Amino acid sequence: MLISGAKLLQKAHKEGYAVGAFNINNMEMAQAIFEAADKMSSPIIVQASEGAIKYAGGTMLHAIVKNLSEKYPHIPVALNLDHGTTLESCVHAIRCGFTSVMIDASHHPFEENLATTKEVVRIAHAADVGVEAELGRLMGIEDNISVDEKSASLVDPDEAEQFVKASGVDYLAPAIGTSHGAFKFKGEPKLEFELLKEVKRRTGVPLVLHGASAIPEEVRAAFEGTGGDLKGSKGVPANFLKEAIAGGINKVNTDTDLRIAFMAEVRRVANEKPSEIDPRKFFIPAREAVVKLICERMETLGSAGRI
Repeated sequence: MLISGAKLLQKAHKEGYAVGAFNINNMEMAQAIFEAADKMSSPIIVQASEGAIKYAGGTMLHAIVKNLSEKYPHIPVALNLDHGTTLESCVHAIRCGFTSVMIDASHHPFEENLATTKEVVRIAHAADVGVEAELGRLMGIEDNISVDEKSASLVDPDEAEQFVKASGVDYLAPAIGTSHGAFKFKGEPKLEFELLKEVKRRTGVPLVLHGASAIPEEVRAAFEGTGGDLKGSKGVPANFLKEAIAGGINKVNTDTDLRIAFMAEVRRVANEKPSEIDPRKFFIPAREAVVKLICERMETLGSAGRI
């Protein structure tokens, strides 16, 4: 059942769990997300970045998700634009049938971020579409936008409170120390949990954790065992995710883990069967690996058994 992201996350907010927001670029990734949700009786958020929309088309991605939502009508699902950088991008996603949009104007000064977000909220709410925004900046790669360590900054709780009240945004992504991509931390991971709790107390809305891929050891081993190189990268440990949820996180973004798990199986088949040319022989085991990873993530997030 395709529903507003705001409706989906309000339940998580009230009951104290998080919904996994999993990125897609193609049909197989979407199939894996729904299959895992069915196995685990979990709500889901399916996400597409601006890059994914450019690659596959917004109407195509919506059609895939809508078709799967009709195949699994018992699963509450929202289709979210991940890191929409402009008002026009958000409007395009809404016209394509997305039920949630993220306007990421966090690279602009506070007042400009607020003004842009307010306009997105005005348009989206008229179409019963939920809106996510971001405060602070995460290091790493947001699609094709690089955010270096110097320009990254943590969220300010005073600004967060003001921003949520003035914008009417439905859920907020506060920067608390994570980063995008596979290469997250130098040394041991560190997240600002007390800062997170203060933002939750001040805003009273569902909060979002970006850059939350964990890079589980078995996924790392599978990828590196087939010739992949993750350069010693570290993800966000499962216990950190649980502590973040206890502090007020209700939406946890996951993209990198899915890509690593998927490509590990594609590499394995390519290595073991160098004459294989049937894409299905690559994509079926890759899809199964993603299902397994997502099922485990749903257990960690506390969303399993919530439908």
